[in-house]
Amino acid sequence: MPPLDRPCVAIVEDDPVMGGSLVQRLDLEGYQTRWWQTGAEALDELRGFRPDVLVCDIRLPDMNGEELFQKGAPHLGTTPVLFITAFAEIEQAVRLIRKGADDYLSKPFDMKDFLARIDYLVNRHSLPAGLAPTTLGVSESMQRLEELLRRIADIESTILLTGESGVGKEVAARLLHRISPLAKAPFIAVNCAAIPRDLMESELFGHERGAFTGAHARHEGYAERAGGGILFLDEVGDLPLSLQAKLLRLLQERVFTRVGGESTIEFSARLICSSNSDLEALVAAGRFRQDLYYRIHVIPIVVPPLRDHPEDILPLIHGFIAQFAEIFRRPARGLTETAEETAIAYDWPGNVRELRNRVEHAVALADEPRLGAQDLFPDAGHASDSNEMPTLNEIRDLAEHRHIHKALERTGGQIIKTAELLGISRTTLWTKMNRLGLSSNDED
Repeated sequence: MPPLDRPCVAIVEDDPVMGGSLVQRLDLEGYQTRWWQTGAEALDELRGFRPDVLVCDIRLPDMNGEELFQKGAPHLGTTPVLFITAFAEIEQAVRLIRKGADDYLSKPFDMKDFLARIDYLVNRHSLPAGLAPTTLGVSESMQRLEELLRRIADIESTILLTGESGVGKEVAARLLHRISPLAKAPFIAVNCAAIPRDLMESELFGHERGAFTGAHARHEGYAERAGGGILFLDEVGDLPLSLQAKLLRLLQERVFTRVGGESTIEFSARLICSSNSDLEALVAAGRFRQDLYYRIHVIPIVVPPLRDHPEDILPLIHGFIAQFAEIFRRPARGLTETAEETAIAYDWPGNVRELRNRVEHAVALADEPRLGAQDLFPDAGHASDSNEMPTLNEIRDLAEHRHIHKALERTGGQIIKTAELLGISRTTLWTKMNRLGLSSNDED
């Protein structure tokens, strides 16, 4: 078989209309394609050919996608797999992600979304470190966040992303960039907390030659390099007040001036800001301009902490395992059952950033295909004065106590509503509350 000079996307789809439209659009986007209409045909071809991405319908005439995935795994290697599902098959798709699949799309789906996911899967190992999959998660809360980003992707208003450190605010900003009309324009990310204050204005707006000692040539700042794309200011609350005034002018007049320059330069990028600080508190303390706060607070979006959407923990872990296993050429392919339960019960105070770092460390040292709890949490034994690792039951009880307590607070202590919110029966809730020492004032 001759080598392919362009990335190849293989499609397993029995519907001739769906399969034909995907092939046609992928061809227009510059991909080579292979199209198989049965699972048996796909398995036969995959024995001697490995595509860059495999797209597979879960429901096939001769077998389901799960069976195809299991039988094809030895031939697929690290080839990313994206499943196409009907709404009723989402639970199966999530199960497949736990087994090592990379992504799924529910019918009907937007072609732009499909192409963005294919582009990510083809190029993910050449993308900047920390860039997460095109979809934000499988949980309801992250799906709602993703839907909100898609609704505002084609408008120009300024966005303020807030949330704890490590929750994935930049990942959300990059997703918006990839699904927006600006996808082929630059995405310039600036960590405001990492730039020395005396260099911040020059880095943001650029400088002219001779503007200050050491300025031997003209320098284009981030605002200029962003062009007609997106300028992402991470930790915007760390900007000094003097620079906040210049940022306000940038937003109001859409122009800026290089340090040492006289002529104005048009600012044509879309601005996205983020902060893990309470900007309203900074305003009250006189450390952040109120007028600037209102200018960047046009579309506020809160990215929730990982502990609030535990359904995404395992898909994230498996995605990162696949990524680092290929980078490090290690045998890791999944988790033991105990490792899965421990990961779900863990609080993840460092959010997705901590999860990614733990997986990277575990995969780098992996000698076995499945990572154990001790691989992800080698420091667990030092969490207390005891030299023993906390038991799984202890970790699970702590997680259940925290989650039920939070649900009780949300419902005002109403048992029936709390049970409905948690998806369990009232009797089960009472049993757990008694075991965990939780109480309620509800008399229903």
